[in-house]
Amino acid sequence: MRLATAVLIVVLLGAALTTIAPAVSAAEAQASKTLDVYVIDVEGGNATLFVSPSGESLLIDTGNAGAAASRDAGRIMDAIHAAGLEQIDHLIITHWHGDHFGGLAELASQVPIREFIDHGPNVQPGELADSFLQNTYPQLYGKAKHTIAKAGDRISLAGVEVRVVTSAGKTIQTPLPGAGKANPYCASFKPGENNAEDPQSVGVHVTFGRFRTIHLGDLTKNKEFELMCPNNRIGTVDVLLGLHHGQASSNSEVLVHAVHPRVAIMNDGTRKGGEPEVMRTVHSSLGLEDLWQLHFSLLSGQEYTVPGMFIANTVDAPAPMMPVAPTPAPQPGPGAPPPPAHNGKAYWIKLSARQDGTFSVTNTRNGFSKTYWPNLSTSWPWR
Repeated sequence: MRLATAVLIVVLLGAALTTIAPAVSAAEAQASKTLDVYVIDVEGGNATLFVSPSGESLLIDTGNAGAAASRDAGRIMDAIHAAGLEQIDHLIITHWHGDHFGGLAELASQVPIREFIDHGPNVQPGELADSFLQNTYPQLYGKAKHTIAKAGDRISLAGVEVRVVTSAGKTIQTPLPGAGKANPYCASFKPGENNAEDPQSVGVHVTFGRFRTIHLGDLTKNKEFELMCPNNRIGTVDVLLGLHHGQASSNSEVLVHAVHPRVAIMNDGTRKGGEPEVMRTVHSSLGLEDLWQLHFSLLSGQEYTVPGMFIANTVDAPAPMMPVAPTPAPQPGPGAPPPPAHNGKAYWIKLSARQDGTFSVTNTRNGFSKTYWPNLSTSWPWR
């Protein structure tokens, strides 16, 4: 009798475990899925691809115009293929500068784009943007969805919350959940100079479980002040993306220091961005663990450049050494010498985030990868 009872218990226990095991595995499988972000090298332009755990995609900008359009579209397509995508579900053009929308027509000829999102009309008259908006762009979105983004809008991305925080010169007025504290950096803010179109940038805040990141296009200092002062409407983020290529017309302390990023990923070029003022601001941000860059920048010199393991790309003809001191930018115009060229193999920086707040960043040029665990951030007083 005891033997029969023992056998029955073992059988029932085995059946229970068989029933429970798939559910546990499914939960573990869901937790193991990541939000992937590809920061693509478009030589000082912008192209940043988000891929949700379900495979839905959001691309922010499409690289440079002119002769570089084909090159940059090809680099974006490489990332699209690496991510296993067959279409772009949502495309944001942050603003109407050629280093942000320039590769769009070429890209659209190679992959379906389901939704086009922008801030509305160009406010900085110029032949390149105005001709594109009049003659090309309507044909691209004519058979898709076209959305004019407004601050506060949400963009549907399965499993991920994407909130528009700036657009068309406007910022959100209500703080994001958990944000809204007084910003101590506002008192020392100094206004900056900017063109007309950069401040129009569509900026988004992305939440995936406990992980948070932000991409503000080329939003300038004065708009950073409007967004972050007197109260910080964003809160803190794990990763600060883009940084306007590392240019000093953006990246004030009211933003960079107030959001306390653990990691920043800069979309600079070989002689664009990485300016000393910005590098000082980023590196002095309390709680920053690492800065990753798509390129070294001559404007940084060795004085401000991060170690090579954090830099994704070199140049076609590397110099024997990089100058120690930052190189002054030449005066713009037809007589300006070209920057060091990089038209060969390009590498992206890949960010993979989990819902528990863990994330890793990988330099695909050298395979160097670093994981940032959530428990490291919980000890900081502002988190």
